[in-house]
Amino acid sequence: MSIQDPIGLPPNEVMPKNETGFMTGYLEALSLVERLHRLLLDVIKDEFERVGVLEINAVQALLLFNIGDNEVTAGELKSRGYYQGSNVSYNLKKLVEMGYMHHQRCEIDRRSVRVRLTENGRYIRDVVAELFSRHAGGLEDRGVLGPEGIVEITASLKRVERYWTDQIRYIY
Repeated sequence: MSIQDPIGLPPNEVMPKNETGFMTGYLEALSLVERLHRLLLDVIKDEFERVGVLEINAVQALLLFNIGDNEVTAGELKSRGYYQGSNVSYNLKKLVEMGYMHHQRCEIDRRSVRVRLTENGRYIRDVVAELFSRHAGGLEDRGVLGPEGIVEITASLKRVERYWTDQIRYIY
């Protein structure tokens, strides 16, 4: 099954028309989510090239933006939704080495490490925040998306997230 062959049925089977349309739309939405995430990373990368910050990648910049003023453990990065990737340890290590994050062992649980942004990390966070602010203003000013549209998109995506989370928790 793919976007090119969205239904994935054997050649002689026919899916009812209303199910075919929904499945096609669902797969298109999945493809858009993937493409939008990649485009977001490209937009961030381009912004950092524009401002002359080349040693940090878009995934790392987004991680710094998401952490913001919080102090968190490495485990909390994923549970709080600050980091979506699989190589969080690598990126944390690189950000500490480059001086964008502080890290220290927890006093209570010595196995756990807490991280927070340095001044350089806060600068990166601010660059991303300014970029997002400009884009939010541009979307609204140009009529691409208004307040009602963003509320509707966000609510829909939250419902899909909840559905998928339930599938992981309760199906297996």
